Amino acid sequence: MHDPLPATGRQFEITFGAARAVVTEFGAALRAFEVDGVPHSETFDPDRLPPSAAGSVLVPWPNRVADGRWALDGEPQQLALTEPGRNNAIHGLLRHAPWQVVEHTTSAIVLQATVPAQQGWPVPLLTSIGYGLDEHGLTVTHTVENLGGRAVPFGVGVHPYPRAGEVDTDECTLRLAAATVLPVDADRLLPARPPRALEGDEVDFRSGRRLEGVWLDTAFGGASPAPDDPEGLVRHSLTGPDGRGVQLWADPVFKWVQVYTSGDFPGRGRAIAIEPMTCPPDALNSGTDLITLQPGEAWTAHWGLKTL
Repeated sequence: MHDPLPATGRQFEITFGAARAVVTEFGAALRAFEVDGVPHSETFDPDRLPPSAAGSVLVPWPNRVADGRWALDGEPQQLALTEPGRNNAIHGLLRHAPWQVVEHTTSAIVLQATVPAQQGWPVPLLTSIGYGLDEHGLTVTHTVENLGGRAVPFGVGVHPYPRAGEVDTDECTLRLAAATVLPVDADRLLPARPPRALEGDEVDFRSGRRLEGVWLDTAFGGASPAPDDPEGLVRHSLTGPDGRGVQLWADPVFKWVQVYTSGDFPGRGRAIAIEPMTCPPDALNSGTDLITLQPGEAWTAHWGLKTL
C-alpha cells in the first residue's frame, strides 16, 4: 500500500551545486528555493494548500476579475467566484489543478496543464512552466498555446514569496522597478482610478524602503528595465541590512508587480509576496496589457530568482 499523497501532490526536487528548489504537482507551485541551505523563498507544509497562494502559477489571468464577468468578442462570460467574499474571480484556473511532468532532470523540470474550454473560459489553452537551476540561480519559463479555433486574450502571473535568508522581513529593504501605482477600492481591491505616477510618496519603492510598518496589497505598473541594464530585464529586490538577499528578475512583458505583505505566514509571521504579472487586476475587462493569442499561436516568457 502506498502512503497517501500530500494535499499538494507529489513533490519534485531539482538541484544544482548548492542550490535546491521544490515544485508541487498540484498547481505547479514553487514550494522552496534555497542556496547552501539558506531559504530565499518562503516555504510551506506540502500537506496543506499553498498559504496565501504562495508560489502559485496564475493563468489565464492573474489577480482579480470583477464579479467574474468579462466578454470575449462581445459574448458575456461568467467565471466562478473563487473570491466570494469580494465577489471576484481570482488568480486564474490552474492553482489547484494537477500538472503533468513532461521533463525532469537533476537541475530542471517542466510541467504542463490544459485549461479546457469551460464556463467563463470558452477557448482551450495548453500551458507549461519550466523551473531550472544553474550558476545564475532559478529561471522560470512560461509558455501558453491557443488550442482553440478563435483568438483569445490572457495574462500570466506568479505568486512567489522571496526571502532574504534568515533576516526578519521587517528588517529588509524592498526595491521595485515600477513607475506607477494602481489605486484600488478598499473593499474589493479592484481598480478605482487609472494608474498614477510615483513621485516619492509612501508607496514609492524605486530607491528602496525598509519594510517595518509597511502593509501592502498593491499593484504597481510601469515596471521596466533600467536604461543601462545589460540584459534588458526588470529587476525587483529584497535585501537585508548587509545588502545581501534575493533579486526577482523578469522579462519586460511583466510590466506589473503586485506586492502583498502577510502578517501570519505559517512558520514565519511577516512575509512578502512580490508577484510579477503581465497585466493589472481586472485586465479581462479593461484590456490593459492583455496578450492575445491567435489559434495555434504560442507565447513564452521568463522570470527568475537570484541571490545577492
